[in-house]
Amino acid sequence: MEYSGFHRYQHVWRNTAEMKRMIEQVTEETVLQAAYVHSLSWKASHTALCSPEFVALHTPERQAAYLRGEMKQGKRLFMLTDGEPVGVVTVWDDLIENLYVLPEKQQRGYGTLLLDFAIRQCAGVPTLWVLNTNAVAQRMYQKNGFRETGDTRALNDAVYEIEMVRQAEPE
Repeated sequence: MEYSGFHRYQHVWRNTAEMKRMIEQVTEETVLQAAYVHSLSWKASHTALCSPEFVALHTPERQAAYLRGEMKQGKRLFMLTDGEPVGVVTVWDDLIENLYVLPEKQQRGYGTLLLDFAIRQCAGVPTLWVLNTNAVAQRMYQKNGFRETGDTRALNDAVYEIEMVRQAEPE
């Protein structure tokens, strides 16, 4: 899948041809890269749920402002690169949020890599919220030890978030 505007953001990537797979904390210098990943991934996952006008608002520039706000609140934003940026995740104490992988890079283990990293960053029992419509993410979380708590948050009449926590590993 080709995304218009991709070339506009390549110039901010640092020597991406020489980079190996790594996860680094996002800084002001790399927030636009993270915002690009967040924007494309969010649009892909929300297109069926939101109006086209609302989806179109989620530009990399708008998502950069959103991510800066998240970081200003003390949330730590991380970006996975593998020659180029492919995914992002936010961790705040024991809460994992904003786990997004570029649509064309999904089903390659990047999401699990980001999730494993985020789990290790948590201060307590890793917790996250997932859309009831995102069965793929729910399965990934379950495969990685997360279980539903029974708590939900309604977003509208048909869409809600499901709280999941990671079970303690057996000793």
